[in-house]
Amino acid sequence: MSVKQKERIAFALLSLCGIIVVVPIFAILLLLVIKGLPAFSTGFLFGLNGTSGGGESIFPAIVGTICLVLVAILAAIPLGISSAIYLNEFASDSALTRIIRLSIVNLAGVPSVVYGLFGMGLFVVFLRFGTSILSGGLTLAFLILPVVITASEEALRTVPISFREAAMALGATRIQTISRVVLPNALPGMMTGAILGVSRAAGETAPILFTVAAFFLPRLPRSIFDQVMALPYHLYIITTQVPNEAEKYKYGTALTLVVLVFSLNIAAIIIRNKFRRNKKW
Repeated sequence: MSVKQKERIAFALLSLCGIIVVVPIFAILLLLVIKGLPAFSTGFLFGLNGTSGGGESIFPAIVGTICLVLVAILAAIPLGISSAIYLNEFASDSALTRIIRLSIVNLAGVPSVVYGLFGMGLFVVFLRFGTSILSGGLTLAFLILPVVITASEEALRTVPISFREAAMALGATRIQTISRVVLPNALPGMMTGAILGVSRAAGETAPILFTVAAFFLPRLPRSIFDQVMALPYHLYIITTQVPNEAEKYKYGTALTLVVLVFSLNIAAIIIRNKFRRNKKW
């Protein structure tokens, strides 16, 4: 068998693997569109007066989900990037640093329900934030923090050492080198971690179940200490706890959640590509 034949077989196998991955995704999206699109209406997307616990209007759940994601991003990204900068730029390669990195990797695999119990114990009970947007958002922030730290640290490692050495040689301090040379070139990779974090934060149910999610609350939040509805928990409720709920509302809620996650991801990707175009190497 010639080298070209081997390459063709390998290419065919890789293409088949790609199709196996992509086809189920498109099948799920097609099912959601077919069964969920009939539910879409002004009242469904923007109404506040659905029946008790029903899915006839999901606007409070949409707003609640966006609020939770925003709080999680505002808390996790600065903390995650700062931690990554310390680990990559300042911390020495010691046993303590290796333990910290190992702990971060392990935290990424902790079940989300554990984060929910942690958030309830720390934010709801100990800090007395109550079941609120603040408690839920901070719990989600801790959930996505390992992903943000890991992605940010990997992005910092991709910046060549020569960039740092050149800046130092020109008289820049270490802080100036990091803020003006390293960070601008690492931002596109850091945005990848933010995108992954947004996707996970928007779709989690267990953490918000203990810290913020309401069964039925047909009004918009007035402060970060208010309890809110959220799309993942609302979908769980109307699917398992509300008898005789119309099927179109279940699939419509799921489709809305998918569209919301995709929209947040697309916005983050656009921002990432903008930073990537500014790179000079």
